[in-house]
Amino acid sequence: MNKRQVIILWVIAITLGAAVTAVKISQNQSTRSATKRSQGQTLFESFPANDAASVEIQGAASSVTLAKKDAKWVVVQRDGYPANNTFVNDFIRTLGELKVTLGLEAGPSFAPRFGMDEAATKPADRGLTATFKDAAGKEIAKVSLGKSIESGSAPSPMGGGSAVGRYLRNHADDSGFYAVSEMFPSVSDDAKRWLDSGFINPEKIKSITLSQASKSETDWKLTRDDENAEFKLEGATATEVLDTTVTGPLKSLFSYARFEDVAPTNKVAERAAAEGKRTAVIETVEGFTYTLQISPTKPAAAAPAAPDAEPAATDNFLLTVEVTAEIPKERKKAEGENPEDATAKDSAFAERQKALTEKLAKEKALAGITFEVAKTTVDPLLKERAALITKATPPPAEGAPTGGVQQLPGGMIARPPVTATTPPISVPAADQADEK
Repeated sequence: MNKRQVIILWVIAITLGAAVTAVKISQNQSTRSATKRSQGQTLFESFPANDAASVEIQGAASSVTLAKKDAKWVVVQRDGYPANNTFVNDFIRTLGELKVTLGLEAGPSFAPRFGMDEAATKPADRGLTATFKDAAGKEIAKVSLGKSIESGSAPSPMGGGSAVGRYLRNHADDSGFYAVSEMFPSVSDDAKRWLDSGFINPEKIKSITLSQASKSETDWKLTRDDENAEFKLEGATATEVLDTTVTGPLKSLFSYARFEDVAPTNKVAERAAAEGKRTAVIETVEGFTYTLQISPTKPAAAAPAAPDAEPAATDNFLLTVEVTAEIPKERKKAEGENPEDATAKDSAFAERQKALTEKLAKEKALAGITFEVAKTTVDPLLKERAALITKATPPPAEGAPTGGVQQLPGGMIARPPVTATTPPISVPAADQADEK
């Protein structure tokens, strides 16, 4: 092999090596994501969860600010009312752990295509923007939640949508937008959606007193001897018989009740109606007393012209509550208790006493707060005295048959007892002759 042939072979080898290297580089570039974060990585390289002291969530028509106070979250637009800590902490934790499903290379100008147009007035086009700040008010993170990602398959026959994720943008990352599998269903720009749901729950109600509308005079008072007895109307006349279908629901009044919203102090006067306010006092067997001030709201205003604006207020009621209690400090021991029974009862009494003390602390914290409640929540309570009474069936006239159906108080029906009669036994004549 001469020198010329050797040179040619070296040129070919170098060319082939260069071609292979170029192919590998091209392959690596094609498989590498064009965004800063790629599939499987977390959306934030390091989310500053521990530094977050406030978060503002801005939507198309409203915004809400959540702030940390004494290690707990509150809703600023509701006079610092406690927020649902689980919702807030879950939102922060989810952002810190959130992994990218797909990175989409695009500049910030493409935000409207992903439902993150901050100039839009429609919620579907605007999306939500959450801005996190530290205790000094410095912005430490900002993220936008855009459109839901549809699966492309037919809707489920069981109902519901076919969304499988959502588009997100980390404002500190200009390389693109990201698809994630999380829907963030509890994240909202509506302040009332973040409120802690704890409310009053009178247990073992002993008496209820209701004032007349717009007056301090008592309209009616119901009492009962114990938690298992029926209510009696205090001062009832001979013709006033309680309708148990009306008074029955009052035994569990406000059990599992929820409020709709908390009215900011500066909005109460403009929301409350001038007439119709009532005072209700509820006393329980265990020494709790609830004093409620209940006012109807003003009639709803005409619907706004903007089609996407929130509807006007409904016929809800405004309610404030003051709670006091005299919790027994010692158990009344029955005469003749043996030591084993006494020990068990003392233990149960101590546990209940602790529970009542904690309950009192939680419910006393609601003092000074104006709650907005649905009409259905207070409807069983706001009855006129006449609505508690049923018309008793007058006694039958003298000589009238008494076997008919009689209607009793409370709508119950009494029917006459059925008396079984045995027809006489007829004996054939032949048998009678045989007997003779």
